Amino acid sequence: MSRERGRFRKPMDPGALAFSSSLPVDRQLAREDIEGSLAHVAMLAKRRILPPSSAKRIAAGLKRIDREVALAGTLPESRRAGAGNRMAADDIHMAVESLLTSRIGGAAGMLHTARSRNDQVALDERLFLKRRIIAIQTSILKLQRAFVGQASRHRLTIVPGYTHLQRAQPVLFAHHLLAYAAMFQRDAERLQDCLWRVDLSPLGAGALAGTTFSIDRRQVARSLGLRGIVENSIDAVSDRDVQIEFLSACAITMMHLSRLGEELVLWSSSEWDFAVIGEGFATGSSIMPQKRNPDIAELIRGKSGRTYGNLVALLTVMKGLPLAYNRDMQEDKEPLIDSARTVEESLTVAAAMLGSTRFRPGRFSGEMKQDSMLATDLADYLARKGVPFRKAHAVVGEIARSCAGKGVGLRDLSLKEYKSYSPLFESDALRLLQPLASVRAKRSEGSTNPAQVDRAIRRWVRVLGGSGSMAKGRTVRQPRRRGQA
Repeated sequence: MSRERGRFRKPMDPGALAFSSSLPVDRQLAREDIEGSLAHVAMLAKRRILPPSSAKRIAAGLKRIDREVALAGTLPESRRAGAGNRMAADDIHMAVESLLTSRIGGAAGMLHTARSRNDQVALDERLFLKRRIIAIQTSILKLQRAFVGQASRHRLTIVPGYTHLQRAQPVLFAHHLLAYAAMFQRDAERLQDCLWRVDLSPLGAGALAGTTFSIDRRQVARSLGLRGIVENSIDAVSDRDVQIEFLSACAITMMHLSRLGEELVLWSSSEWDFAVIGEGFATGSSIMPQKRNPDIAELIRGKSGRTYGNLVALLTVMKGLPLAYNRDMQEDKEPLIDSARTVEESLTVAAAMLGSTRFRPGRFSGEMKQDSMLATDLADYLARKGVPFRKAHAVVGEIARSCAGKGVGLRDLSLKEYKSYSPLFESDALRLLQPLASVRAKRSEGSTNPAQVDRAIRRWVRVLGGSGSMAKGRTVRQPRRRGQA
């Protein structure tokens, strides 16, 4: 459309055009845009809205552009774009259409029949999200396998468990690692749930009111592998809740990655010395020759802030917008694309880093010599003898305070000394004062008991291994829910 024949007589101000252009960002949606256009033109031809010959030329031109994008890795520049054109290529949709026009001529103008850039961009983002969710789920799966691999190597390695960053109770290191596997499982499930809502086509909603053409929206959805359509045409183009939901899931995933990064930073320090991160994931210092810095773990921890910011940014953009589409919504693309890339890259490098990390059972054993972590076992002992737990807690608290004052451990006290605090202590109480006895004494399901941890490892291996059912289930769309199209 030339500026002489449209609503405007003057060209758009070059500065305003540059300011309003989303093309530098949404060029990354080129293949999704082409895919949606191919489905749209096929439907237009089938419904006899376009002549078959024109539809065939348009489809051939789009496929040619798609091949060029695949080869070059980016969208070729259009010769028709320019500041003097009101419909210059200021976004990916116009850029593709401009390229198509340069390839096949005026027939390209028929492609936009029965659609708007409003429903077009909503579709592009959903196709992008569907692919990225599947890719991120695959990366989560690899990280979970790295955790389970380390857990399998440390089935009987006992470490201090912490609360408030203070030693609390002995736990199996495998149990600690599997806690992360469970966290990331929920991340994968959140993404799968988000995918259920992403997997709908908004195309055919037009600008907001639908179209006068007798289109088949469901045919387009089916041809794109989507499970249905966004029913309400205003909702289809005016909301960005699936994008916000995705950004929320990304932020939670990065929070879990950040916690892992923090622990690796602590564990690899000289003060803790629990872990040695592989050299491929550490850096040196420009001035201090001895340094071995956990930079990758720190960067993962730091990048969580990007995903938090992206979530807040889009929530803020959307919070005051009246229905339907507003140009403010153009600001959704950068946070969306950035978070998808950040999360996928962080998961990938975290899995590789974790696999390279060597943990030090000997160092853990040294920490376990400090037996104050076994105090809870003594309180449980008295409770099993019929002492109310609060009283048992107070009795053992007195013992712990006395030991701290004398500079001795719980194992250094004699049975006679224990009986001075409670006559219910017998010699079997002293046998509890070993880390392995402590973890074996746990009876509850999901505890750090070795049998429970072995069972958990076997379950995770079954769930995550190879082409296991859950691995498959994450990367395909969910079955239809009852009552939904």
